[in-house]
Amino acid sequence: MIALAGVVVNDNIVLIDTFNRLRAEGLSAREAALRTGVQRLRPVVLTSVTTILGLMPMVLALTIDFRGREITHGAPSTQWWTELSTAVTGGLAVATVLTLVVTPSLLVLGQRPGKSRGG
Repeated sequence: MIALAGVVVNDNIVLIDTFNRLRAEGLSAREAALRTGVQRLRPVVLTSVTTILGLMPMVLALTIDFRGREITHGAPSTQWWTELSTAVTGGLAVATVLTLVVTPSLLVLGQRPGKSRGG
């Protein structure tokens, strides 16, 4: 939970910071949210994809021995980590979509219509 929350919170902080910076430059809330999504799509997706791909050996219960050049499936050491890595990868996949869709939407909804800064 803590590992998953750390990545998700970091992605949301980056999105909110970019949104606030664009709003300070005078863009409307809607335009700032759209530009935030476009500018931060790649970093958010790459963070999630690299984490998911890094956890795939654990999800698939693989033990990779680089010294002996051997890959073992279902070794006793993997049974403890399979559930944890599956939860993190699944949660991260869902949280990435939520981060890129729900966060900008809520940022736009949180802006008061009468309190526009240049837009």
